[in-house]
Amino acid sequence: MSKIKIIAATGCPTGIAHTFMAAEALKIAAKKLNVDIKVETHGQVGIQNELSKQDIQAADGVIIAADKDVFADRFKGKPVIDVPVAKGIREAESLIQAIIDGKAPVFKDSKNDASSEESEEYTSGNSFGRAIYKHLMNGVSHMLPFVVGGGVLIAISFLFGIHSADPNHETYHPIAKFLMDIGGIGFQLMVPILAAFIGDSIAKRPGMVAGFIGGMMASTGGAGFLGGIVAGFLAGYVIILLSKLLSGLSQSLEGLKAIFLYPVFGILITALCMYFFVEPMTVINEGMKTFLSDFQGANPIILGLIVGCMSAFDMGGPINKAAYVTGTALLAEGNMYFMAGVSAACITPPLVTAFATVFFKKYFNQSERNAGLINFILGSTHITEGAIPFAAKNPIVVIPILMLASSISAILTYLFNVQVPAPHGGFLVLPVVTGAFQWVISILIGSLVGALAFGFARKISAQKKDRENNLKQSA
Repeated sequence: MSKIKIIAATGCPTGIAHTFMAAEALKIAAKKLNVDIKVETHGQVGIQNELSKQDIQAADGVIIAADKDVFADRFKGKPVIDVPVAKGIREAESLIQAIIDGKAPVFKDSKNDASSEESEEYTSGNSFGRAIYKHLMNGVSHMLPFVVGGGVLIAISFLFGIHSADPNHETYHPIAKFLMDIGGIGFQLMVPILAAFIGDSIAKRPGMVAGFIGGMMASTGGAGFLGGIVAGFLAGYVIILLSKLLSGLSQSLEGLKAIFLYPVFGILITALCMYFFVEPMTVINEGMKTFLSDFQGANPIILGLIVGCMSAFDMGGPINKAAYVTGTALLAEGNMYFMAGVSAACITPPLVTAFATVFFKKYFNQSERNAGLINFILGSTHITEGAIPFAAKNPIVVIPILMLASSISAILTYLFNVQVPAPHGGFLVLPVVTGAFQWVISILIGSLVGALAFGFARKISAQKKDRENNLKQSA
């Protein structure tokens, strides 16, 4: 009997950690269950190990573990399990077992529900809320490199002097102005790219075109990040509506629809709607910035507590991403303070586990100690997901500790008025961080407090097990 063949696609919004952790977990589980698997990853560098038509045709089942668009329509007619990327990490073995047991529903297309109710647990990607989240994260994923690149270049320009990009200032330097201008272009493109790829996730290329135009209107009109989100969803669903209205046209006109009707009417309708939406969205956008800026100055402790708890609660999941996306949005608007706290809160959890495995070495096994050492690197580069394996073993105890530690780091960061110009990179962006020393101290204090709490929790747990074993032996 030949081996079962499974194909998979993984992807997370940042395309750095979750994507590849899920891929690795699926490969390990497949080896354990004696199944052939090929995993396609949708990381920040693009698609790797791409699935061919032959791979798809030969597959007995498909696993999609992704929080972004991975072109699921190509799997039409195959048994497909569609789950969040975090589930691909935590439950890889059970997902593969579901394919083996024939529990995966046959995939129709991205607009239809699964074929059977009994398989609902494996088709969370088809719920409306999950679909909205995936569309949004597809936009965020493509937007991030523009914010990172643009933000760091702008920050580097400040190294020549705060006003060195101003031709009328005595500290003017042409290189600083060049860096400032290029970085500014990256920031200007952020909102249109966000809107374009939300639209692309919903309605493919026609949605991307209409989304880009709507995003440009939001950006130039002052509606900012929130306006870009509205433009992206509006564009995508306008194209979906047009496709339904034009579905009665002859098949021979499909090319005309794609190259002419969708772009013209998609852009026109999206632009008309955005004409009325831009002004109220601008008011909301300005109000949000003002509120957070005031809150940041008046209540840094409460703000740090909220940001820390959100960032560490699901470590890369929807709640973490809500804080991260808000920080990215404010960064694009010139607020580098809020992102500093978010970054500190995201860096802390892996460092907590890393320090704990060093200080309380005897209470961790060898594989945990190895993972702890790796987490020094992951944490330092803003990869929060390194803490997930530790949290997954005892979430009720570990997650509150990580939330406390991240909150301390964020609170101190806000109290020190640290500014971080990039939404990713961790300590790699230290040369362009304003208040770099205070930022590192803030993160270390939060991490060490968390490490001590985590280590003592493991120690108490180990001692409890020893007492239970002694009682069993004496009985």
